[in-house]
Amino acid sequence: MAEKPVSIGDKIEIRYNSKRWELLKKLREKAISIMENFSKYGVQTIVHGSLARGDVKKSSDVDVFIPYIVSSFLVEHALEGIKTDFLSREIVQATPQYAAKGYIYLEDNVSVSFPMVNLRRLENEFYYFGGALHLEDLEQGKRVPGVDKRLILIEPTEYGHLETPVIGNEANTAKILGVSLDIVNQRIRVLMKRDKVGRTGVYLKRVLERDENFEQVLKKIADKDSVVRNRMRMK
Repeated sequence: MAEKPVSIGDKIEIRYNSKRWELLKKLREKAISIMENFSKYGVQTIVHGSLARGDVKKSSDVDVFIPYIVSSFLVEHALEGIKTDFLSREIVQATPQYAAKGYIYLEDNVSVSFPMVNLRRLENEFYYFGGALHLEDLEQGKRVPGVDKRLILIEPTEYGHLETPVIGNEANTAKILGVSLDIVNQRIRVLMKRDKVGRTGVYLKRVLERDENFEQVLKKIADKDSVVRNRMRMK
C-alpha cells in the first residue's frame, strides 16, 4: 500500500509501508557494521538525518560521523575491517567559517566523516537539529525527532512520523530537539536562501591521492590559504 498522509490538527501523520521499514532496517544495519568497528578502537560515532529520524528513502545517505578530532590514520585503520579500497577521500570546508572535515566514501551513498579542526557550538548542534543517534541507540532501534531539508520537523511515531512546519514554530522546535534557538534560526536562513538562489559551491574541496595523508594535505593548504589557516585557529 502507498503511504497516505493524514492531517492531525496542525500536524500531518505519515504511516510507513513495509518497504520503508525494510529500507530503514537495511540502511541501519550498514551503519551499525561501520560504527561497531570504530567502537572496537574506542571511537564514538553518530549517524544523523533521516537514518536517525526514520524517514528514509532510496536516495538516503549513510553518513557515520565522528563528532570530535581524531587521527585520520586511526579512522582509516578502523575501516580496514570493512573495506580497504575506498571509493574516494576528500577534505571539504563548506564555507570560510565552517570547519574543514575529512570524508571517506566507502560507496556512493556510504561515508565516514570527521572534523579536522574544533567544531563550534552551532556546528555541533547542526547534527542534532537534523536528528542524531549513537551506536547504542541505533542497536536498540530508537528514532529521534529532527528537521529535514524542507524545514519540516519530523517526530517519530509507532507507525511512522508526524510532520510540522518549523517556520512559526521555532521555539517549540528547539525545545523538542534539545538545541538552541540560534541553530534553528541559522538553518532557516541557510535553507531558505538555498531555495531562492540554489545550492552554491563549497569553499574548499580537495580529493586526496592514494598516498596522501589528511592532516598533511590540510596543513599544506593552510600554509597558502589564510582563510583555512584562520579557521584552524578558531575555538
